[in-house]
Amino acid sequence: MSADTQCPNCKRINDVLSRVGDRWSVLVIVSLAEYGTLRFNELKRNLGISQRMLSLTLKELERDGLVKRTQHPTIPPKVEYTLTTLGDSFRAPVTALGEWALNHLSDIDAARLSYDQKALQNA
Repeated sequence: MSADTQCPNCKRINDVLSRVGDRWSVLVIVSLAEYGTLRFNELKRNLGISQRMLSLTLKELERDGLVKRTQHPTIPPKVEYTLTTLGDSFRAPVTALGEWALNHLSDIDAARLSYDQKALQNA
């Protein structure tokens, strides 16, 4: 039995999880969830992300239907980003993941230190 017949939607699920699980996508979602509508430079400043990476991330999030881009016909152009209903529904899982990470930072740090010490001893 091939992987496609065992899990016919695995590739599609993997594509979605790759997008919504990457660092910058999660941070953009969290930022928009917290502050609401933001302009490009506000997001860039809040996240400390490069212009290129933010642009790519926003395009992918818009393509996936998680972020809405609104361009206002002004001079200079004014572009705003906000979560869609679908993007807003992603807030709860992202928040839960963030809370889990915060609650376990010391455990993760201890595990990493232990692993690194063992690796040094075995080197």
